[in-house]
Amino acid sequence: MALTADRETAAARLRDLPRRAADRPELKAAAVAVCVTCTGGVPALLITRRAARLRSHAGQWALPGGRLDPGETAVEGALRELDEEVGLRPAPDAVLGLLDDYVTRSGYVMTPVVVWAGDVGQLEPAEAEVAAAYEVPLTDLDVEPQFLSIPESDAPVIRLPLLGGWVHAPTAAVVYQFCQVVCRGLRTRVAHLEQPVFAWR
Repeated sequence: MALTADRETAAARLRDLPRRAADRPELKAAAVAVCVTCTGGVPALLITRRAARLRSHAGQWALPGGRLDPGETAVEGALRELDEEVGLRPAPDAVLGLLDDYVTRSGYVMTPVVVWAGDVGQLEPAEAEVAAAYEVPLTDLDVEPQFLSIPESDAPVIRLPLLGGWVHAPTAAVVYQFCQVVCRGLRTRVAHLEQPVFAWR
């Protein structure tokens, strides 16, 4: 079954998902934007490559996002990060819903916010944070994830092949759940999937 999605179907599938939130108040709250764009009617997912000069996770594939400001909701934070990282300012009604929280090894509760931005035109990556921004067609995400075993954890490590390299968790876990839930209508969970050891800090 090939990946497919339109705005109405995506919104309905997110409404039908019994979302799982992580009750971890001792951790820092963060949000990422799982942002769908459309060029020529072809839906794509916005994925960035983090700038090489960043102190943490430099050069890795990522979704626009970051730590929430005081008093900020996950939706507000995800929309702010879209603006700051790639110059994208979708209307609040572009938000379709939330995926499951993902607890990262670096001490964050990450809330994925699904945004249907449509045709966005030219993106404006913030040079200090983003090396490049890609609109990856959903059909290119129709790949089998790899689940690896590591001695440091009993949980499987997930990674996805993309653009000649690998996307690792937490991004890989969020993208995988998006594809399963929004594009396939499945209730796949990913909170149990592990990150590679290099992402544990």
